[in-house]
Amino acid sequence: MVHVNVGWTMFGAAKLKVLESKLDIYEDLSKEMLDKLERAVSTISENSNRIAVVLERHENRLDESERTDHLIIKMVDELKSQEEKNHKILHDRIDRIQKKVDSNQKFVVGAGAVLATLIAVLQVIPPLLEALTPVQQTSMMSRGSQVLYGSDRQQIHWSDLHTTSKV
Repeated sequence: MVHVNVGWTMFGAAKLKVLESKLDIYEDLSKEMLDKLERAVSTISENSNRIAVVLERHENRLDESERTDHLIIKMVDELKSQEEKNHKILHDRIDRIQKKVDSNQKFVVGAGAVLATLIAVLQVIPPLLEALTPVQQTSMMSRGSQVLYGSDRQQIHWSDLHTTSKV
């Protein structure tokens, strides 16, 4: 036979009721906490998804920026090589023109020397010709004049003689 102490049972039942009430309170608190935790997890999950979308967009922009950078670098390299070719072509043209200028300069100096020599010779020749060529005298006879011949036929004496000199 079991002997139950009534005092103990009452005390135990009251204790049991307090424990059940506390358990209900803890259950309610646990449910509220679980609900809050679920909402927090849901919010964190939504924010995580938003961050993932932002990161994906950012990564796409970075990839696009990288492609653009590569294209720009390629264009700069192409422009650089084209400008180097243009520079070489221009340098070659300048060299050819410089050679032509040098050639023309030699021609101008040569032509100047020939012209100076020609001018000098032309200035010297007339005085030489005057010195080397005797002066010829021409005469005109008027009507009714007498002609007198000397012993050497180089001199002619006329009474009405008009004398002119010719070279």
